[in-house]
Amino acid sequence: MDYAPLLLLLFAFTLAVFLGFELISKVPSQLHTPLMSGSNAISGITIVGALLALSSGGSAYAQWIGFAAVVFATINVVGGYLVTDRMLAMFKKKGDSKGGTDA
Repeated sequence: MDYAPLLLLLFAFTLAVFLGFELISKVPSQLHTPLMSGSNAISGITIVGALLALSSGGSAYAQWIGFAAVVFATINVVGGYLVTDRMLAMFKKKGDSKGGTDA
């Protein structure tokens, strides 16, 4: 059995985890929420890819991985939007209504 592709994927995953941790640890705390808000687009792309993996009709293992990817990416997107909504609510004045316009 050839383990070269598996080792390459494991190396890429390990490198991505290490670089992601190093990059995020260097970001000031004031920028974490806007960065999370921006990552929703990336998770949306992940959802599309996972749906394509589910519809490809591959092995049962691939379909379980695709299903898990859809679930986790959806949780990430919903959580990102909830945090963004909460962040934007901090900038509203106390008396502002949600749908009203100022005249």
